[in-house]
Amino acid sequence: MSTNTLIQKYNVPGPRYTSYPTVPFWDKEGISSNNWIKTVQHSFYESNTTKGISIYIHLPFCESLCTFCACHKRITKRHELEDPYIKTLLKEWQLYLDLFSEKPVLRELHLGGGTPTYFSPENLSRLMNSILNAVDLHQEYEFSFEGHPNNTTKEHLQTLYDLGFKRVSYGVQDYAEKVQIAINRVQPFENVQHVTEWAREIGYTSISHDLIFGLPFQTKNDIIDSIKKTVDLKPERIAFYSYAHVPWIKGVGQRGFDEKDLPKDNTKRELYETGKQMLIDFGYVETGMDHFSLPTDSLYKAFENSILHRNFMGYTTNDTQLMIGLGMSSISDSWYGFAQNEKSLKDYQKRVDNNELPFFKGHLLTTEDLIIRRHILNLMCHFKTSWADEELKFKELPQTLERLKELENDGLVFITDTEMNVPKEARAFVRNICMAFDIRLVEKKPDTQLFSMTI
Repeated sequence: MSTNTLIQKYNVPGPRYTSYPTVPFWDKEGISSNNWIKTVQHSFYESNTTKGISIYIHLPFCESLCTFCACHKRITKRHELEDPYIKTLLKEWQLYLDLFSEKPVLRELHLGGGTPTYFSPENLSRLMNSILNAVDLHQEYEFSFEGHPNNTTKEHLQTLYDLGFKRVSYGVQDYAEKVQIAINRVQPFENVQHVTEWAREIGYTSISHDLIFGLPFQTKNDIIDSIKKTVDLKPERIAFYSYAHVPWIKGVGQRGFDEKDLPKDNTKRELYETGKQMLIDFGYVETGMDHFSLPTDSLYKAFENSILHRNFMGYTTNDTQLMIGLGMSSISDSWYGFAQNEKSLKDYQKRVDNNELPFFKGHLLTTEDLIIRRHILNLMCHFKTSWADEELKFKELPQTLERLKELENDGLVFITDTEMNVPKEARAFVRNICMAFDIRLVEKKPDTQLFSMTI
């Protein structure tokens, strides 16, 4: 079957699997505060001294709205909001610290948004010093942040580097002016060049650029130009994402252009195949879904050594068991449960002011959830999984293998009695493959579209 035919067949709505179960299929009953605290403490004492913990901090403010963005954000130019938000973050952090009788060992920390560099270097320093004063650092700790090329200053980079940050990710998306105007993200190549070169001069060891294919008005020539400009700067990592058009979730923000302006189906797939081949030709290696890295980067090494991990921060080289999410809309992961914070700034701050952990929904994983989660993680991170170990077998395994038969017949998976592998040429279909394992999706197939298209 031709690639185009396979794309037409398998290009359906599907999760990106930053978690299992995915958020729409968390139990409606959720998780009580007491149960959430128990799973956090269980995971902490089980893994703190060996693996350490991860912290994700959501800094939601942006000065303008990018119309491609599906993140939870607050659009404002009022920088006086920085101080009260930091105070709330630190109070929430203290609520978690109060759960533990020993110092957390911090292995991984990521500042996401929103726009983390909306905050002044002084405020970021105050936030980070308060976090770090309460922890011991893991010997292999890694700190990273998302920088906006238009407002990341050399002072931002130096301040965070001095605090231990060695990784930075810049959202580039596309360099074509017509595309940038459509998505309200106008940033010249020179801006990206400056912040990339500053980071390298200061000493950052891993710089990442995010590119998106499938944006409005985007053409094959735009992809070629954007890839060429990107590799000229030689970032260690490149994320090459499919644009997730989900206006039914994000409302007006993703309706800043007409649907007919979006490249679709085979046209969109050509954008990806063109970009992917260029990245490979320039020496980048595919390391997980949508991600490419140079062989010298830690992400590639983690992939090669089969220790790559995936959570709500995306792909990571650290397989920490407990990830604490701080800030409005952040999702925490105790491995045994998930909890998402209030999505509105007002509700988030009110809950923390009342000395409450500010999550509004969550999920307590069942024994079967934990097994399925392991299989999906294996597929997303290593493009293979096995059920040779009795502990990785589950009741629905025969039905899952039956659902995989059509994918196997189409050459997208290779299956033996005890394991399965995804060949290189089929990695673009990994979300579809994971969907065969997704028992909750199979049992409760949604009546309306919840997810972006898989391809």
